[in-house]
Amino acid sequence: MGKNTFKITEQEPMEETTPKPSWWQRYKAFREEHTFAQYLQRLFLKAILYFLGISLALVLIFKFVPVWFTPTMLDRKLEAIADGRDSEIYSDWEPYENISKEVALAVVASEDQLFPEHHGFDFDAMWGAFRHNFKGKKIKGASTISQQVAKNVFLWQGRSYVRKALEAYFTLLIELIWGKERILEVYLNVAETGKMTFGVEAASLKYYGHSANSLTRAEAARIAAVLPSPNRFSIKKPSGYVQRRTNFIVRQMRGLGGKQYISNL
Repeated sequence: MGKNTFKITEQEPMEETTPKPSWWQRYKAFREEHTFAQYLQRLFLKAILYFLGISLALVLIFKFVPVWFTPTMLDRKLEAIADGRDSEIYSDWEPYENISKEVALAVVASEDQLFPEHHGFDFDAMWGAFRHNFKGKKIKGASTISQQVAKNVFLWQGRSYVRKALEAYFTLLIELIWGKERILEVYLNVAETGKMTFGVEAASLKYYGHSANSLTRAEAARIAAVLPSPNRFSIKKPSGYVQRRTNFIVRQMRGLGGKQYISNL
């Protein structure tokens, strides 16, 4: 009698399957994700609106109110404190009508000869600087007086695409709202003119012993000559380079036709 043999085969374990979410769960997940995205979008739009509102308000205020302090002044003061040096800031605001037009002409002749004509940007100079820098030479800037005022009053020092974009934005605002005379007035009062010294009035009192309303052409040109690097060059003890640059600026002032060049800003 034959034996019955039973062959027992091992069953493969069943794969655990995760149940698919119901349509209601999928709907809730979609709504939560969509709501968060909307929240971020609203937050971003609010931030932009707040920035536009605050920046516009500041530009409107500084159209009429003297700019007593700037981020650059704060930066210099903090650096001096950190180094244990005297941190006193020399700055003395003077209205445009109380400042010699010789120094107003000198900074235009030195820094931005197309200032009366352009709308905040000198694109030819910017293209020339780009080509110069692209060749790997020493970095050369092409900022107009308007751009320098926008940077000094509203922004920080340094080089970045974000700061340059904000600089362009504020430049457009002050060109539109302030006008040329106000821009030049602010520049003459906040530009760094020496160590811990800002503005032509403070520089004139400190280095020449008299107010900026009586600056001569040569004195004005020497102030303008140190503007590219006021912490390196000295008005009181001019180097050979500063003296040569001063003479060059005087010739440029004469070539532009004198104070008449900026009489209709």
